[in-house]
Amino acid sequence: MLLTIIVLDSVGMGELPDAQAFGDVGSHTINHTLNAAPVKLPNLARLGLGQVPTVHTSPETVPDVKATGGYGRLREVSPGKDTSTGHWEFMGVQLEHAFQIFPDGFPPAVMDPFDAATGHGHLCNKPYSGTEVISDYGREHLKTGDPIVYTSGDSVFQIAAHTDVVPLETLYEWCEAARALLHGEFAVARVIARPFRGEWPFERENEHRRDFSLTPPPTVLDAVKGAGGAVIGIGKIPDIYAHQGFTEEIHTDSNADGIRKTIERMKQAGKDGTDGLIFTNLVDFDSRFGHRRDPAGYSNCLAEFDAALPEIMASVPDGGALIITSDHGNDPTWTGTDHTREHGLLLVHKPGMAGGMDLGGVDLGERATFADIGATVAEALGAKWTGPGESFWSALQ
Repeated sequence: MLLTIIVLDSVGMGELPDAQAFGDVGSHTINHTLNAAPVKLPNLARLGLGQVPTVHTSPETVPDVKATGGYGRLREVSPGKDTSTGHWEFMGVQLEHAFQIFPDGFPPAVMDPFDAATGHGHLCNKPYSGTEVISDYGREHLKTGDPIVYTSGDSVFQIAAHTDVVPLETLYEWCEAARALLHGEFAVARVIARPFRGEWPFERENEHRRDFSLTPPPTVLDAVKGAGGAVIGIGKIPDIYAHQGFTEEIHTDSNADGIRKTIERMKQAGKDGTDGLIFTNLVDFDSRFGHRRDPAGYSNCLAEFDAALPEIMASVPDGGALIITSDHGNDPTWTGTDHTREHGLLLVHKPGMAGGMDLGGVDLGERATFADIGATVAEALGAKWTGPGESFWSALQ
């Protein structure tokens, strides 16, 4: 059996009950995006997007049609709204305490040994937009060679460097040095290499971005791999789990590339009888449009995924399933540039699923935790898992 999970990074489904603690009361990525910049999403609508709780858009964007898939939304119980928190919870790791954030930048106890490791000083060292930081500090970086260090509302230590000044291998070595420093009281979830190129105002080189993550506790991925199943990570997925629990890793440089490689791998698995999990993250929603507060770009990105969805669904082998989800929100109409604390999306396509075309799909409701996805994966693939989460696999039979 083959399962495929596709994470639409940051496509949130409305505020969580504790959104006030995060300053996100009223956020709703999907509604606000489509209301600000309408596009048609007929294929997501047919899966059940319009039936997901609190999704209220015009019929011109999400047509009022009978659902053919499973639909619902997921509550995140871990205290955070970042990539690592959401993805770890998908696979059964519920955090008791949020990852460290550094709203005032990193202290000398971190930056002094980091400077010693690089042999340079550093620039910025405060929360910043990724595109604005290279525009504002890039020219000074070209003169000095000093790395641009910045963070955000997420638990991240980001290092930006121009590829003509700092070779990629050196940038990655600096990230490894930072990762070694950022533990204990300074343990951030991810160190991120952010190469850029060209002339001012410069362009981020997303295809060579790399994430250096904390290693999670054992996850459902480890359970599936331990049971002999394939675990194929596409895009930044392996980075998020510190490359733990995977049998194959496939790099991508855009949503379009990630969609193409996911379809190719699904078709290959259908031919060779691969049993296990394909796990893909499509990051452009978040990195290119959410953080940049670009609802038109975000909407177009949704439309591009919707257009590809029929081929993705057609690539699901008999007995398998496709799960579409999201790890947090990033409402492009919201204030600031950070993620928003929202429910995750849950849509499921399973060939021959009970409650298909004639019955209007399967209402999977409001799930108690993101970890329900991991529990479902474990049950479907016969992997032993005793961690959190309640499987919805039986509802799809």
